[in-house]
Amino acid sequence: MTRRPFLFGVWLRLHGVDLITMALMGALGLGIYEAPPAPSRSFPLYFQNGEVVYPQFAYPLRKEIVPIWAAALIAFFAPFFFFTLFQIRRRSLDDWLSTTMGLLKSLITAAVFQVFLKWLIGGLRPHFYDVCKPNVPANSAPSGIGFASLMYDRSVCTGNIDDIDDSLESFPSGHSTAAWAGLFYLALYFNAQLKVMSAHNPAYWKMILMFCPLLGATLISGALTIDEFHNWYDVLAGAVIGTSTALVAFRQTFASIFDFRFNHILLPRTTSLFHRQPVLPAGVQYPFFTYQVATGDLPFTREGGWARGYKASDAFSRGNSAGGEGSGPAEVPVHAFNGA
Repeated sequence: MTRRPFLFGVWLRLHGVDLITMALMGALGLGIYEAPPAPSRSFPLYFQNGEVVYPQFAYPLRKEIVPIWAAALIAFFAPFFFFTLFQIRRRSLDDWLSTTMGLLKSLITAAVFQVFLKWLIGGLRPHFYDVCKPNVPANSAPSGIGFASLMYDRSVCTGNIDDIDDSLESFPSGHSTAAWAGLFYLALYFNAQLKVMSAHNPAYWKMILMFCPLLGATLISGALTIDEFHNWYDVLAGAVIGTSTALVAFRQTFASIFDFRFNHILLPRTTSLFHRQPVLPAGVQYPFFTYQVATGDLPFTREGGWARGYKASDAFSRGNSAGGEGSGPAEVPVHAFNGA
């Protein structure tokens, strides 16, 4: 079988709408990120006896262990490095560009999602009181708003305006969102390309490598609770957002998320607004696995029968064709074809 020759101009026309959409989403996210908090948030300071209401928001302002720019760079460049490295075996510019596009879809979607929540919902960071520096004596009679005049707004703050804006936008965590959107996508990619959860018992180092991105995302997220830049629920919400966008972006890019037979197969883009003529090899019909057999798509690993002309993994599908996990017709698995 021969690969369809890659034409960058065709690829650009097929994915042009996505590129424009990502640029617009990025601009929207940046604009919202730079905007001040939307609502006027109220917060308590002292009880009537002078006791601090929420001491969990009275931590000192510290330097971030992992700055937001570092978290964003790690979330993109760590996966991008391995996408590039794995081209030693994949050898497809289409695969390299489309896989990277999937990563960007995950990161940009997650970023816009979380900045909207920060802007409209937000919340107090653990160091809010220290940044706010309220001009309200601790033992004075309540002079705020709301019931018993116990609540205040940012008009009582005397600190730096930018720091106050930032300290009112704690929920969700941008660090966690970026880390999980990028590094969870990388973990899925490792599972697909190395067949960590497959029809054979792979080398242990592959399992370790798959968990490394998850460890990295957890460390970045956890550091935010140590330096008191986020509450635990901010971190959890960011992880949920990032994980969700990674799952959807990976499934849009590849034929499956967890099915080991197909999760390395790049789904083709055949038409778009800028390219109406379907792009498929001559004589090849859908479904997608037929297309991929013709183009010779293989994962990075060659262990367990995932190599040219070797059919060891086909036995799994035959044994499960009647149903259950991994079930399906024996002729479907792409790696089982000679020359595939």
